[in-house]
Amino acid sequence: MTTAYIGVGSNIEPHRHIRKALELLSQRFGEIEVSPMYACPAVGFSGAEFINLVVGFSTDLELTAVLSGLHDIEAQCGRVRGESTSSRTMDLDLLLFGEQVIDEGKLKLPRDDILRYAFVLKPLADIAGDACHPVDGRSYNQLWQAFSETGQPLNEVTFD
Repeated sequence: MTTAYIGVGSNIEPHRHIRKALELLSQRFGEIEVSPMYACPAVGFSGAEFINLVVGFSTDLELTAVLSGLHDIEAQCGRVRGESTSSRTMDLDLLLFGEQVIDEGKLKLPRDDILRYAFVLKPLADIAGDACHPVDGRSYNQLWQAFSETGQPLNEVTFD
């Protein structure tokens, strides 16, 4: 079994789309661990605030099957693939797939966003804090403690 961690984000009707994505992730991959949710401004473009979280699960599926499943779930949530710097109903990014280190075109694992964005690192540290980054070597809790949040405000949110 391989542990996968997925970054989940939405800024178009996020309450509705995140609920649906969590249901679909659970149906497709089984038991999921869900981090707290955080609101933060859009990064790289002007748009509504995003709600972000991280989901973890164990799977015996191959990497390509997990990626295909994530794209299917995005589509079921109304995602139209296009520009990466635009509002979206659902964004599912594979952050980690076990300890794999891959750099093949658009597929990079661990995903660089882990070390770049508070909205990825904080929820990952919330559910996998003692795990270590396969390249950096530090735990996600250590990475979060050393992270400079300047210009990347996060506010924990809950859904009713």
